[in-house]
Amino acid sequence: MAHRILIVDDEGHIREVIRVALKKAGMDVIEARDGKEALSRFAADRPDLIVLDIGMPEFDGLDVCREIRKTSDVPILFLSARDEEIDRILGLEIGGDDYVTKPFSPRELVARVNVILRRLSPRNGEIKAGPTALSQGGLLIDPEQHVATFAGTPLKLTAIEFGILRAFLTRPTSVFNREQLMRAAYQLNIQVSDRTIDSHIRNIRAKLAVLACDNAIETIHGVGFKLGRCEKAA
Repeated sequence: MAHRILIVDDEGHIREVIRVALKKAGMDVIEARDGKEALSRFAADRPDLIVLDIGMPEFDGLDVCREIRKTSDVPILFLSARDEEIDRILGLEIGGDDYVTKPFSPRELVARVNVILRRLSPRNGEIKAGPTALSQGGLLIDPEQHVATFAGTPLKLTAIEFGILRAFLTRPTSVFNREQLMRAAYQLNIQVSDRTIDSHIRNIRAKLAVLACDNAIETIHGVGFKLGRCEKAA
């Protein structure tokens, strides 16, 4: 079954370039011309991934992402006409999975979309840990299936959050500095600031805290972070 991609951009020729490239790669495409239409199409069509322009008038891409992240962890690939760090930091901090700057190569964009889609969790069926699964306490991730659970409950993680947890679980007794976590999480060579990593750590902690786990990641002051016990609070 073909993946369904929502393209959101106020420039028609940009949507056309992306539409042609994605369809050639065997994907189904739906489109929106602005932020408000994007939210309507998202609710109606439930895409597998969103290619989302930041610089739209009125309701911009960052606003759309914030609204979607209230209810969904659908992967979001941001587009921007500017290569400014503030755009990149804001987009990734609020839950973006990747970032492409205009003008872009359609081939590169399709490659990035494919990388994100390969990380998607199975939509249906019982989650079973395979031979590649990593665990500590109640936390389990399976990199091959891109599945994460805590005490048997599925965790909805962005690709970056999953990459951070995978790094911790691969070396559960190690302390990671922010640069090491950046390399583990941002496999597409995106340069981000330290505070972006801190934001992802906060998001991971918040998602586990909902499941009564408040000891998943420890802060080692002046150094970085390490994996905690990952156990439910007594």
